[in-house]
Amino acid sequence: MLLQLFVINRSGGLVYNRNLSPQAPDLEINDWLRLGSTFHGLHEISSQVAPVRSSGIQCIQTDLMHLECLQTLTGVKFVITARPQGCPNLPALLKAIYSVYSDYVLKNPFYEMDMPIRCDLFNKHLDAMLSKY
Repeated sequence: MLLQLFVINRSGGLVYNRNLSPQAPDLEINDWLRLGSTFHGLHEISSQVAPVRSSGIQCIQTDLMHLECLQTLTGVKFVITARPQGCPNLPALLKAIYSVYSDYVLKNPFYEMDMPIRCDLFNKHLDAMLSKY
């Protein structure tokens, strides 16, 4: 079961957040912002302190939650959380979400990079894709 999706820009700002399930914790906007910036900081630290070349945190698994991160070449991070049981292939799902983002956000002439994502077509196609999972 998918819980939450958030997108973090290259400077660590939260540009998109969404609960994907009614069972997801209900967070206020300040909690979302804090979560996004904290994850960005931990991601950057982990890529620098790793003993071998690393691209940062890609996956965190616990008994209660599974977190998966996809960092794009531009530095935008797509992070999704899910319950560990019955969890779909999250890396493939994140790549599909990135494809929808590329098609409906980046190609939107009114969207400015690093600004919050407010695009109805993105939400519509994201809903359609997520309903398959």
